[in-house]
Amino acid sequence: MSSPLLAIEVSRFDAGRAELRLTGDLDFDSAPELITAVEKLRRDGYRQLVIDLAGVGLCDSSGLSALVVAHRGSPVPLRLVGINPSLRHLLDRTGLAELLEVSAATDDDVQAAG
Repeated sequence: MSSPLLAIEVSRFDAGRAELRLTGDLDFDSAPELITAVEKLRRDGYRQLVIDLAGVGLCDSSGLSALVVAHRGSPVPLRLVGINPSLRHLLDRTGLAELLEVSAATDDDVQAAG
């Protein structure tokens, strides 16, 4: 059985802020899509990025690695929102919750931040 495809919806806001809303699985096959999307936003001048993971069903080690790669080179940590308990556990156990800004924000909070 194949895994659900990853869809990335990007919303651009003023002052260099953008939100990436992920839906599907963030895994070996789809992790490069996230890295590419973040790199494009960085090239376009966006530095403050919010990644909404509420629609992510599965995140494997490749997905975690993609979050680290996406974070690299930015003076501002990635802000992760919409994190399910399983993913939160992974972030805590791997120490990535300390590297990245992890929030349990709601969709309304994400939109207000934008």
